[in-house]
Amino acid sequence: MSESTLWWIVAGFFVSLELLTGSFYLLMLALGAATAAAIAILGGDQASQMLAAALVGGGAVYLWHRKLLRRGMLPVDDYTSTGLGSLDVGEQVTVSNWHPDGTARVHYRGSDWMARYHGAHVPASGPHRIRAIESNYLVLERL
Repeated sequence: MSESTLWWIVAGFFVSLELLTGSFYLLMLALGAATAAAIAILGGDQASQMLAAALVGGGAVYLWHRKLLRRGMLPVDDYTSTGLGSLDVGEQVTVSNWHPDGTARVHYRGSDWMARYHGAHVPASGPHRIRAIESNYLVLERL
């Protein structure tokens, strides 16, 4: 099997993983693998293929991530949302009461969700904004 065929298989693997996970970053890695396949077809050695895959794939991931950060679609701090630029982040919910352990149940999008507060002290009930989604919890901040 030729080196270019192996690179096309790697690119296909990244595309299929992207279809399963919905992570656009994997398409950038597939682009790097496709670039390496093109270099293999042109007769480049294995080192240049690997370098091209790393530079194109890694560079595309870096540039895409910077673009999302600049547009404010990704949180900059430690709190990350599930999924790129989650549509839930920034939405408002109303907390009727907080439990003693610092959690609450909020009604959002037709169902009840567990929520926790982002900060040291649990605030009073009332309107809050979804800051992030961590596991099964909505991370809230006071409006």
